[in-house]
Parts: sequence; structure tokens; C-alpha cells
Amino acid sequence: MDKVRIEELVKELGRLDARGLYHEDFLLTWEKTDDEIAAVFTVAEALRGLREQGISPRVFDSGLGISIFRDNSTRTRFSFASACNLLGLEVQDLDEGKSQVAHGETVRETANMVSFMADVIGIRDDMYIGKGNAYMREVSRAVLEGHRDGVLEQRPTLVNLQCDIDHPTQAMADMLHLINHFGGIENLQGRKIAMSWAYSPSYGKPLSVPQGVIGLMTRFGMEVVLAHPKGYEVMPEVEAVAERNARASGGSFMRTHSMDEAFEGADIVYPKSWASFSAMEKRTDLYAKSDFDGIKALEKELLAENAKHKDWECTEKRMATTHNGSALYMHCLPADITGVSCKQGEVGDTVFDRYRVPLYKEASYKPYVIAAMIFLARLRHPADKLREILNRAQPRQG
Repeated sequence: MDKVRIEELVKELGRLDARGLYHEDFLLTWEKTDDEIAAVFTVAEALRGLREQGISPRVFDSGLGISIFRDNSTRTRFSFASACNLLGLEVQDLDEGKSQVAHGETVRETANMVSFMADVIGIRDDMYIGKGNAYMREVSRAVLEGHRDGVLEQRPTLVNLQCDIDHPTQAMADMLHLINHFGGIENLQGRKIAMSWAYSPSYGKPLSVPQGVIGLMTRFGMEVVLAHPKGYEVMPEVEAVAERNARASGGSFMRTHSMDEAFEGADIVYPKSWASFSAMEKRTDLYAKSDFDGIKALEKELLAENAKHKDWECTEKRMATTHNGSALYMHCLPADITGVSCKQGEVGDTVFDRYRVPLYKEASYKPYVIAAMIFLARLRHPADKLREILNRAQPRQG
């Protein structure tokens, strides 16, 4: 990306109304306006361009980005660290096992104690229905109170790094990948994307990726198809969001219990395993009761249910039925690859290998999306700041 294109992006940002992002959290994509979503994409692209040009986009000369991961992570953990570092923040990970949380410290107290010099808090809490997003909002209220009470000099912004409802940084990285792959957001209108369940030899994968996809892609006039076997439903309230978005954008949202139907004529396929909403509710209840025998029994039951649908795999045969036999294959990674990472899984090895480079590019947008969320939340006049960074042209390396 050359400097002329970055200048165009700065001008585009100046035409968008992104004021609602300033000093606010980013928890669900459907809580944001179209202009605010577009602003995140625009800033992400500009930051990527600056780095390609070797220009430092640092806007902080001190400050912390606090990461709280209550589930395992590779891509999102390193993406958050990369985003903070890109902007000049140092990352400190809160290991709850090594903190006073283990001794009964309250969420309010922990949130304030880690936020004295923090500008952003990134949280992943995706395993329990009704818990993750609620926890993020509890942290948000705590730091807001801390700022109002004069405990904190600034209120840090919260970024949802995946919860039980949405995975906004993943969905927006996916979307930015599509925008670039198809040559512009205007070229997505009418394109069919199959968000399909796929078989996995593990159980209990979060609902937030498919929910994030249907909750975001329906905003761009796309034909979004949600496919899964009976019993693997997602949250009905998120399906309602997708339906509203599709009506407003001129696209469509439909459900099917056929992977073949979803793949037929699709421009994009996103085969990904997840647990059903009802199963995730059961697991949440069992953990709340510390019923570990019940959890083991549920796991056995769900693995047996998964095994009934081993034919839900992204194969070469199914890919041949997509638009021109060359749909873009997407995945949040890591994928369960048949014959590679497992005996049988979500995707055939030849399909995955053919799309390996595009998949890595898809993942590469996430640090810039997160950095854009932070940038827009912490800077009152983001377009002016980007223009200043571009004109200053401070080399990233001395």
C-alpha cells in the first residue's frame, strides 16, 4: 500500500461519524453503527499501510494494555499484544491463578487494581453461556466507577477478544479479508457465504464464531446461510439480529440442515464446529454446581452426538459445487484437518493446504482490527492523528 492510498483512507475516515467509539468499549458488532464499523476497517487498513511503509504509528509513549484470557488462545493473544505494541502500549497479562482473584478478590477490586495506568483491557471469556459478555460488562462498570470516583486517572477501554455471544475481532478480521479478496466492500453485495457446522472429534467449541459471522456479514447485503445438523442451533437472539441486518442491507439470511445446500453456489464457505446452544447452557449449569461427574457424562454424550455427523466435512467434492468450484474457504483456526491434526475432522487435507496462505492472510488482519478499535476509542480526532502520523513519517526502525 502506497502513501497515496493511505491519504485516501484518512479522507474516508474524515467523512465517517465515528464519534460514538471515543472512550467506549467494543463488545458486540451489532451495538455499533455502520459508520463506526466502517471506521474500524478504514483505520485498520491505514495502520497496515503505515507499517508496510515502515512508518511508526505509535500514539502512546507509555501505558498498559491488560489482557485477561480465561480460555486458551494463540492468534488472538498475540494479535492483542501486537496491536498494543504497534500503538506504543506495553502488554501485561493478568493470570488469575497468580492473582488475588484466587483468594476471593472481587471483580470490582481487580478491575481497578490492574487499571491504574491502563488504556485498554482485552478480555476473552467464551466458555459459559450467559457469563462471558456479562463479566466484560461488570469489568466495564467497575472501571467507569473507578474513574468517576477519582481512583483511575482514565477509564480504560474494553475490547471483547471473544465471549459467549460474539467474537468481534475475529468477525471483523474475516470481513476485512473478504473486502480485500473481492476488491472492495461494494463487491460483497449478493455474494453467498455458507457459515456451516462441521464435524470435530472434540466437543464444546464456543458459539461466538458462527454468531459473530452471521451478526456481521448480514450487514453488507450478502446472502448468509447458516447450516447445521438438527440440535446444533445458535442463540435465537443472534439469529434475530442477523434477520434484521439482512432486511436492512438488502441481503438475506436463511437456515438449513443440509451442508450440501449451503455449499451449492457459495462464493465463500466457513465450515466450523461448535456446540449447540442447549449443550452450552447445560455445561454452564453443571460448572456452576461443580458437578464434575455430570460434566464428564455430558462430554461423552456430546462426543457421541458429534460422531453421528462425520459426513459434515468440507471436502473436495463439496467445494466443487460452490460458485465456479472455487469458493473462498475460511476458518478462524486452528482447523481440525482430516488425516493431519485428527483422523477425521472439519476439512479435508487437500482443501486446507490449497487455502493455507489465504487463511494465514485472513488471520493477519486481526492485529490491525484490534489496534483500530483501540485507536478510535482513545483518540478524539482519529483522522487528524492519522494525517499527523503520515506527515511526520517517523521511521519504525531508526
